[in-house]
Amino acid sequence: MENPKIRFKGFTKDWEQRKLEAVLSLLKDGTHGTHQDAEEGPYLLSAKNIKNGQIIIDDSSDRKISEDEFNQIHTKFTLENGDILLTIVGSIGESAILESAGKFTFQRSVAFLRPSEEMSSRFLKTEIESVQFQKELNDRKSQSAQPGVYLGDLSKIPIYVASKEEQKKIGKYFSHLDHLITLHQRKCEQTKKLKKYMLQKMFPQNGAKVPEIRFDGFTYDWEQRKLGEIYGSIGNAFVGTATPYYAEHGHFYLESNNVKDGQINHNAEIFINDEFYEKQKDKWLHTGDMVMVQSGHVGHAAVIPEELDNTAAHALIMFRNPKEEIEPYFLNYEYQTDKAKKQIENITTGNTIKHILASDMQEFVVDIPKYEEQKVIASYFCKLDHLITLHQRKCDELKKMKKYMLQNMFI
Repeated sequence: MENPKIRFKGFTKDWEQRKLEAVLSLLKDGTHGTHQDAEEGPYLLSAKNIKNGQIIIDDSSDRKISEDEFNQIHTKFTLENGDILLTIVGSIGESAILESAGKFTFQRSVAFLRPSEEMSSRFLKTEIESVQFQKELNDRKSQSAQPGVYLGDLSKIPIYVASKEEQKKIGKYFSHLDHLITLHQRKCEQTKKLKKYMLQKMFPQNGAKVPEIRFDGFTYDWEQRKLGEIYGSIGNAFVGTATPYYAEHGHFYLESNNVKDGQINHNAEIFINDEFYEKQKDKWLHTGDMVMVQSGHVGHAAVIPEELDNTAAHALIMFRNPKEEIEPYFLNYEYQTDKAKKQIENITTGNTIKHILASDMQEFVVDIPKYEEQKVIASYFCKLDHLITLHQRKCDELKKMKKYMLQNMFI
């Protein structure tokens, strides 16, 4: 008998192959009926409400039905804690364990799986997430406008069953991984919300000369300045066709795809040859310079870090040679405020592809405090960005680990 590649110590008993229906005491789908919406009452949910192992309910948008209709749906059965919810229409293969049965039910896009006494809910739910089970689901999809899996086909999917003790151990391990993933996701989202809130409170709004929230020791009014007064050079990077100069290895070529949400990413990297790079010398970017996307997702900006000193760029607006002491990261965060985004939207042209002009950015007005306050504000938001990146990276690492273990702890 085949067994998983990775097992906890002390477990050597062979896993047994069964059909899914053999390890369930209940297998049915949600209601097929047409139901009247109600202002108040139990929720009538669907596949879209199950995501990343959780049941997500939005009080403002999710459907509600009357108590009478709810009771009619559940005349012969009720949902119980430990039941597994599995999406079988549309978005197929998402699952969640019912932790606390409440006043909600589901449409037919969700199947209800109740494990028998020999099966642990957490083990079965994790096996449903495994590569092999997901493949079995995918192979059974009906080819229609809205793909779905019939209950009869679902019931015949083969699964492998470990001893109850090994199931508990595996279920607990993956439950802990899921908890950590959720924890870092939540912290990431909370920090993003805090950043968004503080961006609106730490920059002046609606003609005010000072922001609502300031660090201690700063009391003077902020000034309104045009970017052309701050920078000696605001102009375009190379805007022609650069593809003939692309190289497999060479000099990193900074493009609009690399500038998003105030940061420079390396999700996609283009390199150019020596000859073309040298021709761009008068437009090389240096540490502390700023760039802004001028076409497509316009207005996204970033500061050139030390490791990208002497970088060539393509189709970006470049802000170089400051005439005065300016903290570029402060401006980078100001561009992320709703006020600045609206200003940029007002100077954007084009219907299909949006554009902004370097000449318009010369006249772009920003709110500027003294240099010391710029530095403190920039430092605060840099720390928030660092926390967001930290939690996102940890979350991605945990997801990668979970994927690996799903492939190796199940058959």
